[in-house]
Amino acid sequence: MQGFLDQIRYYAELNNHEIRILQEAVTRKNYNKNDLIFTEGKISNEIYFVTKGCVRLFYNVDGNEKTAFFYTEGQFICAGESYTFGVPAKENYQAVEQTELYIITKSNIEKLLSVSAKFEIIARIATENELITCQNIIASFVTKTAEERYIELLNKQGDLFQRVPQQYIASFLGVSPETLSRIKARVFRKKNS
Repeated sequence: MQGFLDQIRYYAELNNHEIRILQEAVTRKNYNKNDLIFTEGKISNEIYFVTKGCVRLFYNVDGNEKTAFFYTEGQFICAGESYTFGVPAKENYQAVEQTELYIITKSNIEKLLSVSAKFEIIARIATENELITCQNIIASFVTKTAEERYIELLNKQGDLFQRVPQQYIASFLGVSPETLSRIKARVFRKKNS
């Protein structure tokens, strides 16, 4: 719980009363590598917070899994459209390594929001961060080549290459695993020439 509270402090400083209320509102759950956390077709009524591990967001497209994002420590996860509008989700979330999540249900979030404006601030910042991340991903696909996206991922989240299977990274970059291997070799050659 302390790790969760430490990470929440990046969003807002909570007093003892607010900490106690938050502790009562969340549940902790551990997932093994490859466990599915949430699957498409369900209606989301929970928000997740990653305290340990890595979670892959993916979509099923014509029987193929397309990776859209990786969530790591300190990030909130929410199937936003499903959670907000009560419609079946299109996305899937999967632990790609041993993962610990803190889970807050929609009803508990509403209780937190009624207790303190600080929880409203946390919710707003988490939503803004998710929106900015989505905009950056879209901009990257519109304005950059696969090689440029690879270099950007390497510079911003290089640890993912040690934590996540290469086929998921290739899918995230919008290329085949073979193309990712060629991009890696090309970038390595340029770097060392």
